[in-house]
Amino acid sequence: MMGENAAPKIVVGLGSCGIAAGAREVLAAFERELKRQGVRAKLGRTGCLGLCYREVLADVITKSQGRISYGNVTPVMVPRIVEQHIINDKPVEEWIVLGDGYTTPDTDFLTRQYRIVLRNCGRIDPEAIEEYVARDGYKALQKVLAEISPEDVISIIKESGLRGRGGAGFPTGLKWEFTRKAKGDKKYIICNADEGDPGAFMDRSVLEGDPHSVLEGVLIAGYAVGAQEGFIYVRAEYPLAVKRLKVALEQAKSHGFLGNNILGTPFNFNIKIKEGAGAFVCGEETALIASIEGRRGMPRLRPPFPATSGLWGKPTCINNVETFANIAWIISNGAGKYSAIGTEKSKGTKVFALTGRIKRSGLVEVPMGITLREIIFDIGGGIKDDGKFKAVQLGGPSGGCLSADLLDIPIDYETITQTGAIMGSGGMVVADERTCMVDLAKFFLSFTQNESCGECVPCRLGTKRMLEILIRLTQGKGEEEDLYLLRNLARDVKVASLCGLGQTAPNPVLTTLEYFKEEYEAHVRERRCYAGVCTDLTVFVIKDNLCKGCGICVKHCPVEAIVGKRKEIYHIDESKCIKCGLCMEHCPFDAIYRA
Repeated sequence: MMGENAAPKIVVGLGSCGIAAGAREVLAAFERELKRQGVRAKLGRTGCLGLCYREVLADVITKSQGRISYGNVTPVMVPRIVEQHIINDKPVEEWIVLGDGYTTPDTDFLTRQYRIVLRNCGRIDPEAIEEYVARDGYKALQKVLAEISPEDVISIIKESGLRGRGGAGFPTGLKWEFTRKAKGDKKYIICNADEGDPGAFMDRSVLEGDPHSVLEGVLIAGYAVGAQEGFIYVRAEYPLAVKRLKVALEQAKSHGFLGNNILGTPFNFNIKIKEGAGAFVCGEETALIASIEGRRGMPRLRPPFPATSGLWGKPTCINNVETFANIAWIISNGAGKYSAIGTEKSKGTKVFALTGRIKRSGLVEVPMGITLREIIFDIGGGIKDDGKFKAVQLGGPSGGCLSADLLDIPIDYETITQTGAIMGSGGMVVADERTCMVDLAKFFLSFTQNESCGECVPCRLGTKRMLEILIRLTQGKGEEEDLYLLRNLARDVKVASLCGLGQTAPNPVLTTLEYFKEEYEAHVRERRCYAGVCTDLTVFVIKDNLCKGCGICVKHCPVEAIVGKRKEIYHIDESKCIKCGLCMEHCPFDAIYRA
């Protein structure tokens, strides 16, 4: 609550998405304007609130109006916000995204969510431990050190039903129990923040917006399993996340939450940051362990599992960022409250990075059991430009593409797995009718094929041969037997590969073959790409009855492929056409179509 004489506060979203949209310039504009007008107000920063489509976000907090969030803020808007809202106490209503007493098109984006992992993101300064503590931060750690035995902590996590949020959903409490019971003179905790899926940014946003929640979860896990040292393995491509983690570690040490004799107890725990070099395969836990040890990040056969023989051969517990960010909430609020959310076998919430052809892209945290339709249409606002939904890719490049027929399935581990997709870390890429599913499968397979460590033959060569087939299909060179060969290859790679990368790499291919078979057949039998994405299968045609001979298409054709005379009907010379689509884009009479 603001005090009686508290100055207004302006908080700018300085997560990666906000910075990319110009948040630093907006913050500087507020600083200049406040100084110019001699206004007494505090300036602050926060992380990503999740409304990435509305960045730059700027909050104005006053005693009379509470917290008002403005969206798509530019430096040009700053003087009016300061003059009207800060000085005259009248919010600029047409720019409001969120605020008490205001209902906007963006309200549904947050009100339909259940925020546990994201509870502090966009609400606190991630570089001010005082703001985390003011929202009950580190109280869960204090509670377990003062009142709860390690065994009872594990029992609480098991009772909550929390499953690992980084992949297959293994029960978190069970993994902790295995590590605690494993024999070893030293044990480790590893936080896997090696988020490498295209279109995924959940871990990055949490580390940028609320790093202390992750540290607190790691500390509680260390206490529970009997470890005294932990590592956070984070992508070096996340410089802001790394910076804020380092700040958080120093602050936690200075406040007695990290180091020796934490909070005056015998518990000692230290955390180190290990920056990964951008290898997707290091998201697999045994490859990640090898990387921390200074070896090449390559997976190994299991068993033994890391819980019994992990980092330097010692018992090691590995969970991802989202899993650890749940821990303090569960300890503070009770296992029963957490297990009451979700479904019978999938408890709690799940964070998704909602991207692609969606109106409201960003981070969403929803209860398990919600349907795809609710996320995409109720929270995400539907398809961009009011297009038609075609597919959603779940689980990143190792996930699967689901069709409109599956929009009403509940999101939980078992149901998603039955469709051929996976929950994964939480990437959710939405596609509309302008997406070619063969081309999309090619994109994801090219990623996993490139990221294969090459250790096992099925993954190293199998994904390469699959990619070659997909390239042939998109070039109009595919044959009927290619579809049969592609499916069989995908199944073999899935079964025979050594690690999770190879085992899941065929998922985009298998699911698109299952749910979008007609597109594959069109590429082979008709030499056509219905979406018009595969240029080798695309032909542009000018309709004689609609062409007015205006010549606008001629002016925009970069290769002079459109022939004819002004005020007469034009035609396209296919031998010159490069399939760029500029003629169709600029025709004012819709006389050009993609055949």
